[in-house]
Amino acid sequence: MKTMNIDKPLLKSLLIMADIIEARDPYTGGHVWRVSQFAKLLATKIGLPEEEIIKISVAAYLHDLGKVGIPDDILKKEAALTEAEYAIIKTHPSIGSRLLGGHPLAEMVSSAANDHHERMDGKGYPRGLSGGQISLTARIISVADAFDAMTSVRPYRKGMSVEHALCRLEEGAGTQFDSALVGHICELGRAGDLTHIVGHTADGIPAVTCPHCGPVIAIPRNTKDGDVIYCRACHSQLELLRVGNTFEAEMTGMTDDPRNLEPRANEDAVEDILSQIG
Repeated sequence: MKTMNIDKPLLKSLLIMADIIEARDPYTGGHVWRVSQFAKLLATKIGLPEEEIIKISVAAYLHDLGKVGIPDDILKKEAALTEAEYAIIKTHPSIGSRLLGGHPLAEMVSSAANDHHERMDGKGYPRGLSGGQISLTARIISVADAFDAMTSVRPYRKGMSVEHALCRLEEGAGTQFDSALVGHICELGRAGDLTHIVGHTADGIPAVTCPHCGPVIAIPRNTKDGDVIYCRACHSQLELLRVGNTFEAEMTGMTDDPRNLEPRANEDAVEDILSQIG
């Protein structure tokens, strides 16, 4: 493994910040880790050097930092957004870019934060970049981000199948997404190389769904049968029951102390990312 000249404590602070921001929305548990892993596979598939692959994986984990500036009532809204609300959501890339301004690691991650919603046809945001104006890092993360969004559970729908999501990406090839990258992720998906990431919150850790209200909950790697967790959406206390290689959550009928409902970092996912650096 290549040892990179990156300040690991400084990077860890950004990764934890990304997790805490993600935890504000109960339905996006594990999203930044999954996007990071999909991006890493894509970068590997196209033959990038190891150091670039790691940088893209890290940048993907941090792509949604700007959501810190989006109000809770919009970020967690279960119904369709109004035009005015969508305009506010569209500010998160610029917020992320400003947040990273002057940061020692900004050069590595700023294009991921600012440009992951740009489109190949120039109709994206925030800057309306097109084609080669969009960095390769941002183009990779755009594909990975969209794929995860489509295959993940949302309040208003179940996650799509891998094949359905790949077909949707193909529909957007050349307009929304880089055509070559869509081709590569489709090859990966149809070879079964994405299924170990879909629905997971860290390497080897399937997500758990609240049986009462549906949000995805990240659980620690050392989880044991009978452990108790809490849903931040409905405040329910849940007991984890092992079923094969995964866990199912069962309502205990109790709610819990607000201190147990505080957003927490996905420590297993953070360590997975840091372990790449050496």
